[in-house]
Amino acid sequence: MLHYNAVVLMQQRLNLLSKEFMRPQKNIFAAYTVHAALFLGYAAWFPLAHAEKADSQKETVITAESSQIDNKKNISILSGDVILTKGTLIVKGSRAIVTDLGQHKYSVQLFSSPNKLANFRQKRDGGENLWIEGEAERIEYNDISEEVKFFTKAKVRNLDGKKITEEQEGEFLSYDSLNEVFFATNNTSGKTIPGAGRVKVTLQPKPEKPAN
Repeated sequence: MLHYNAVVLMQQRLNLLSKEFMRPQKNIFAAYTVHAALFLGYAAWFPLAHAEKADSQKETVITAESSQIDNKKNISILSGDVILTKGTLIVKGSRAIVTDLGQHKYSVQLFSSPNKLANFRQKRDGGENLWIEGEAERIEYNDISEEVKFFTKAKVRNLDGKKITEEQEGEFLSYDSLNEVFFATNNTSGKTIPGAGRVKVTLQPKPEKPAN
């Protein structure tokens, strides 16, 4: 029923937009901007009716060799082979700082060891064996926005099974796991600084479909 209602709402919106475009417009650009924004708003929401964003409904579990909890500051410090899991999402590091954001939501910073970068892996919607994984010296995960941020020596890649289909490198990378949106800059501040370096995006060619 959810999928059917989503289709009906989408069709009603498209019908409305088509009628509006038939009317004379005093400002064509303004009219296009408004209608495009409405359409993109529905287009961004519509796939969520299909996709089962199961990870967002899972509990967050963090294990480590030791922990120190400060209830006054709402901060926990975990050390030694730290592993955060939430559904298919897994983030690993040598040390973590967990901040309680309230409403059973948390912000977690995971740090690398001298010999190994912190790493991340999560299943993506759209296929049975689609994944995203990455590593950096520091990885931050926000339980509210479900955004993952990678700082210093950051590298993130999309995989279809074991095959890399896309890869990004930079000093700062962020990944919106709800909408599967990437953002990269050449500086750990998250802002692009001219001359400070470059980000790198590698796109693999899609395999050709076999001829009938």
